[in-house]
Amino acid sequence: MKNDCHYHPGDPAKWHCRECQLHYCSACMPDADARRQHGLCPHCGRTMRYLGAATEVEPFWLRLSRFFRYPFHADPLIVIAVCTFVPLFLQQDILGVVISFVLLLALFKYTYAVIRHTAEGHMKPPPVATAYTGEGFAIVIQQLLVFVAMVALVVASGIFLGPLPAMVVAAFAILALPASIMVLAMEHSVVAAINPLNLATLISRIGWPYFLLYGFLILLTLASGAAQEFAASHLDPAIAQPLAGFLNSTYTLMLFHMLGYLLFQYQEELGFASDFQEDLPTTESSQRDRTRRVDADIDMNLKEGNYNLVAGILEEALKRDTHNPIRLSQLYQLALARNDVQDLARHHVKLLRWMIAHRKHQEVRTLLTVLARHDPDFRIQDPELVVDAADLLFHQQDYRQALRLLKDFHKRFPGSEQIAPAYILVARTLANGFEQWEKAISFLRFAGKSTTDEQRLQAINTYLEQAKRQEPLKGPRASFGPAAETKQAGSF
Repeated sequence: MKNDCHYHPGDPAKWHCRECQLHYCSACMPDADARRQHGLCPHCGRTMRYLGAATEVEPFWLRLSRFFRYPFHADPLIVIAVCTFVPLFLQQDILGVVISFVLLLALFKYTYAVIRHTAEGHMKPPPVATAYTGEGFAIVIQQLLVFVAMVALVVASGIFLGPLPAMVVAAFAILALPASIMVLAMEHSVVAAINPLNLATLISRIGWPYFLLYGFLILLTLASGAAQEFAASHLDPAIAQPLAGFLNSTYTLMLFHMLGYLLFQYQEELGFASDFQEDLPTTESSQRDRTRRVDADIDMNLKEGNYNLVAGILEEALKRDTHNPIRLSQLYQLALARNDVQDLARHHVKLLRWMIAHRKHQEVRTLLTVLARHDPDFRIQDPELVVDAADLLFHQQDYRQALRLLKDFHKRFPGSEQIAPAYILVARTLANGFEQWEKAISFLRFAGKSTTDEQRLQAINTYLEQAKRQEPLKGPRASFGPAAETKQAGSF
């Protein structure tokens, strides 16, 4: 049965918790180890069952064109070419026969490696070295023993039970041959490959697609045989023989890839799990990314309606990374959506600093409006933060809100170094926003009395000249933006 993720309907599940009876996709389990097939349920902490690609793999009948292209990748073509054409150049002596036999073993070894390789989730062929190096040559002998055992079983049935039972046994052996090849490729056991119970179980678990595949295999066999017969009848033997060998090898690789894919497609029914290996992360760290785990926990709890738990997760995350813009944004959006004014007030300093740093004018305005509506006496208690917030509002032409922030600044923060910058900003707001030149001049003169900084005093004099000419108060030419103006000469 194919299952979707509980939290992301439409996304295939990769993990299943038997305790909670919940299915999770890869996005819900970023810290799980798919390679080792180990993951802990985010709800109960129990070890979960890995489903691999069982819920997302497409049926084999939709991949027929890819099966036909499979033998024509570079690696299988090299194997086929070596095993087909090298014997043509060998002398017909003992050494030539031995080499030809070894190459035949290598070809069959490669074809059986294709089944296991595909069943493990590799849709690209195994490398050339698989055919000629390492162990695995014994599987060819094992397959020969399987054929001998099947024939012996049919003959024995005819001798001891009669012709009709022998025909039934022969029919089952022919029908179960692909299943026997699959079992042998995966388990490397002759006994398992001829065990009728194993074969019947495999066929029953796959169901009707097994018989559909069987039909495709018959068609492929007939097509391959017809092509080889045509080559033998119409071409010179020097060409027909290698061509027939090439076609037979190509057909065999295609067939074995289809068998491996059938195992991959029905892995859940067959009791194992594998995934598309090319799609797995290449580094361990990417699977255990703490940030992605927090994202997944937030997403799942939001969908469950556990808003208090989400708020707690965000606060814990911000303790580890105070200035994380993503977490601050999530905290702000959650509190605003819940109309949690207390949370907004408690975190307003860090929220405002994040908003100012990222020039989020509308968010600053909204936050200040919500807090003032809840508490008419609300005031920002950090003088530098007040000036920075008012500066952002000023540059977004939100003049009234900027003036509200800066009202009675010198009374609220007596002796602050921000008095002069604050009242320069008030003057610019009055002049540029309301054309109140006289008030602007008064505030500029007050700002001049509140600072001894030469550069700032020069800027104030420049603004005074502009105000007397009733011109917009512009910062020094050396400034290159709002942030630069703030730092240079106290201009805002």
